[in-house]
Amino acid sequence: MRTRSGIGVDAHPLVEGRALVLGGVDVPFEQGLEGHSDGDVLVHAIIDALLGAAGLGDIGIHFPSTDPQYQGIASIVLLTRTAELLNGKWRVAYVDATIIAERPALKRYLVRMKQTLADSLDLETGQVNVKATTTDGLGFVGRGEGISSIAIATVEEEE
Repeated sequence: MRTRSGIGVDAHPLVEGRALVLGGVDVPFEQGLEGHSDGDVLVHAIIDALLGAAGLGDIGIHFPSTDPQYQGIASIVLLTRTAELLNGKWRVAYVDATIIAERPALKRYLVRMKQTLADSLDLETGQVNVKATTTDGLGFVGRGEGISSIAIATVEEEE
């Protein structure tokens, strides 16, 4: 069986007047992430990791921000559609992701994010890992200007 891995990275600025959605979960906070969709950097990084592992390009190829049908769409829907793109050739084996944010504290939302992501990918929760960290005040994240995420996904060739 052939396995491949891919890496995804995303970052969006925090803005007033938007809900903060991470991993498909609404996180109470006074700002949300700017974006054509809901701006969910965690899901966007996972999508890019999955597409990269399958050799299918990136999120912008499949879900371009210039396409009005994706305006305001829940990124978790795009994740489900990404899994459908892999079906028949690749099976998701594992996803590991880290959210990088100075605020808000995310620890109490991680289990729900993990479950939401696993459900969207039709995986067991043990096949998904989600962590959060800060930059200890460094850079745009440390200044509270935005949130970023990095993910790695492993896929296995379907037999």
